[in-house]
Amino acid sequence: MKQKSGGGRKSGGLPILISKDNRPGGKESLLESSAGDAYYNNPNGASIKYASHFESEYILGRKLSFYCKAQGLPRPRITWLKDGIELYEHPFFQVHEFNVGKDQITSKMEIDPTTQRDSGYYECQADNKYAVDKRGFRTDYTLDVY
Repeated sequence: MKQKSGGGRKSGGLPILISKDNRPGGKESLLESSAGDAYYNNPNGASIKYASHFESEYILGRKLSFYCKAQGLPRPRITWLKDGIELYEHPFFQVHEFNVGKDQITSKMEIDPTTQRDSGYYECQADNKYAVDKRGFRTDYTLDVY
């Protein structure tokens, strides 16, 4: 008879709870379950409290700005992405960050001047050691017609 070799967890990747009946001394252990809950449900996890509107239009050649405010302990780090790729500062793209208290950060992303290539899907991603939170923004250009 052939046996399957099963390396890893059999619970489909979910945390394992060891009941008190299976432990020496009859004490219940939350082992990985409490570690998972502490991570995913931690009240200090990064959380975005305010973000720009989901859809916006910009006029070619003018400034485009997005805002993101996050909270968490330790203070979250904010990363900006466009179409899934992390953005880095250059002369036409700047990020301004302001720490607020010991647990909040406000980030303002600006593109000036804008071009047709700046249309797309942007994300603000806040993360700390407990959680990651994201907000997305879709933008497209319009022509300034006089």
